[in-house]
Amino acid sequence: MPMHHTPLIATIVAGLVIAFIMGSIAHKLKVSPIAGYLLAGILVGPHTPGFVGDGDLAAELAEIGVILLMFGVGLHFSLRDLLSVKNVAVPGAIGQIAVATLMGMGLSWTMGWDPLAGFVFGLALSVASTVVLLRALQGFGIVDTERGRIAVGWLIVEDLVMVLALVLLPALAEVMKGDAPASWSALLVPLAQTGFKITGFLFVMLVVGRRVIPWALHWVVHTGSRELFRLAVLAIALGVAFGAAVVFDVSFALGAFFAGMILGETPLSRQATEETLPLRDAFAVLFFVSVGMLFNPQIVVDQPLALVATVLIIVFGKSVAAYFIVRALKHSHRTAITAAASLAQIGEFSFILATLGTSLAILPPAGRDLILAGALLSIFVNPFIFNWFVPKRQEKTDPVEMPADTADLRDHVVLIGYGRVGKLIARDLKARDRAFILIEDQADTAREAKEAGLNVVRGNALDPAALEAAGIERASKLLIAIPEGFEGGAVVEAVRKLNPGIAIVARAHSEAEVAHLEGAGAGEVVMGEREIANRMLSICAVPLARQP
Repeated sequence: MPMHHTPLIATIVAGLVIAFIMGSIAHKLKVSPIAGYLLAGILVGPHTPGFVGDGDLAAELAEIGVILLMFGVGLHFSLRDLLSVKNVAVPGAIGQIAVATLMGMGLSWTMGWDPLAGFVFGLALSVASTVVLLRALQGFGIVDTERGRIAVGWLIVEDLVMVLALVLLPALAEVMKGDAPASWSALLVPLAQTGFKITGFLFVMLVVGRRVIPWALHWVVHTGSRELFRLAVLAIALGVAFGAAVVFDVSFALGAFFAGMILGETPLSRQATEETLPLRDAFAVLFFVSVGMLFNPQIVVDQPLALVATVLIIVFGKSVAAYFIVRALKHSHRTAITAAASLAQIGEFSFILATLGTSLAILPPAGRDLILAGALLSIFVNPFIFNWFVPKRQEKTDPVEMPADTADLRDHVVLIGYGRVGKLIARDLKARDRAFILIEDQADTAREAKEAGLNVVRGNALDPAALEAAGIERASKLLIAIPEGFEGGAVVEAVRKLNPGIAIVARAHSEAEVAHLEGAGAGEVVMGEREIANRMLSICAVPLARQP
């Protein structure tokens, strides 16, 4: 079949194959694979010789990646998590958008653009890319930390603001170009409609979706078909995202996030995460390829100074603003620097705003080109910014909160993690009246444990101060209940330095994690699948009781 009859297949194949090649080269050079994916996009784009992929198809495929990525993040979030960061995410996002927009308007003024063009340009520079932010947070293993939740909450607020902007922009263009005194009321109607739609979407998801989505997925589980379960998860993620966009005019990403958040409240969240992971990664790669395809190298020659100024606003200007806003809201340097680095790039909504602005004849074509070039360059440098400035999860955490009246404990148990497994262990230890101290690094989870009457050290188990606060030198046993086996291995190594003779029991999900934990010094490693098999075999070995 001729190649021009298969643009979808050609775009997927070329994008993934060249992304793999360039990503492998980037990995070999110890550079973020994202840089390789972007370069792959440039190579298959219309501005370089050779094969040219379909940019429109690549953008739509990339949107699937955004949907699946936000769905995956929602699986690890809860409404409580989202509300817990509202005091920093809402004022922080709005303040940072305002600062970045003003800086963009200032740059546009030097280029002779009118205020409305500058407003659209600045607004496009203010909103970060969903994919880039989440890939960075996941790479550092901090999505589920407080600073990770703040960054994601900040992103959700930015998305909501951009939804409003996209709805109001056509009306604003009409007001600015027409009879302003008679037309200002035209802004109130779309604003009210958008507010009503967003409220309706939230109501449907939190009231109806909370019942229908878990019910549907539990029904699928009882069919016993893994294939049907995988299909159901994808149908929920894509279907809710598409329905939210069509019916309520909210973004695909926002719809997928709330679908994941509702599903994350069920016991099936872990399985749903595992089922969507391969597709999520593949389509996320296509997102970066599609960004690279938009880049026209000619902009570097035509407007070098404007391009440098644009990138500085994105990477430096709004990041500095975000840092000082977070610090002003009484959060730590670690949280502030994470937010600043997370937002030092632009992406999907910036492209949409640029396209809408040019179609309405508000934004000059040069503005769109600067936005696209600024997006590519900022996405390229963002992984390096993260590596240089953001503390990894394995490093020293926020100040340790110590329990009271535990200094005299001896031969006690130290439990790490208060998740699903940790809660069961803690409940049993408490029922047996066994002295133990819990180490938990999540503020809301630690608070829940304290409310349950447990002795809690609020801190990271890799922090020597947290281990010392739990009396690890005096403890007789260490139980590692966190699900990340490789992180658990680092904890084992840290504990062995402080108490070489302590008995350590750890948790694993794969043979590789078992080997890692045992090599690190764990005395016993419990793998769920193995223990289930052993238990089932032990039951079968017992003679069945005779029926009367």
